[in-house]
Amino acid sequence: MTERHRLGPHRDPAVDAAVLDAARALLVERGYAATSIDAIAARAGVSRPSIYRRWPTKAHLIAKAVFPDVGSDQVAPDLISEIRKIIRGTIQLFGSAETRAAMPGLMSEMRQDPGLYENLATRLDTPTRAELADYLPTDPDSPRPGLDPDTVLDTIAGAALFAMCIRDIADLDTFADSLEDLLLYGIMGARPTE
Repeated sequence: MTERHRLGPHRDPAVDAAVLDAARALLVERGYAATSIDAIAARAGVSRPSIYRRWPTKAHLIAKAVFPDVGSDQVAPDLISEIRKIIRGTIQLFGSAETRAAMPGLMSEMRQDPGLYENLATRLDTPTRAELADYLPTDPDSPRPGLDPDTVLDTIAGAALFAMCIRDIADLDTFADSLEDLLLYGIMGARPTE
């Protein structure tokens, strides 16, 4: 009975936190390939079985460590504000040192493990795509009716991923401003005069 209890919803959150913290630190120090379950367990001061009771693979653990659940109580007043919020949040997400270290390995793992992608999509993509869809114009008389929220979010995430993890840019604010300018004025049709 004791084992069943530890596997259930009453597991020790301090162990979860220690493992996730250890994974993030090791990613920055060693990179994805050298961040093993053994190294994470040793750093966190826990056993391998206690990690595997929580996450089925290293990739699932790393994904949880670098990608927190999204969801914002902040409601944007309009499409422009929503696009800006998504751009800034995505750049912040991909801009951290641990995410930059994890993404090449996680991308490879997601190709091999559809469950990993589905888990991440449920936590990250789906809520953001649904929220974005509420802001995109549906009126056929709007300047850009029928914009696809998937394409808009893929554009933002793809640009952020490439800039952060491939180009390894350091000036996140300048990049965010540039991406906002490109997307917002492409979506809205023309730069408003001020």
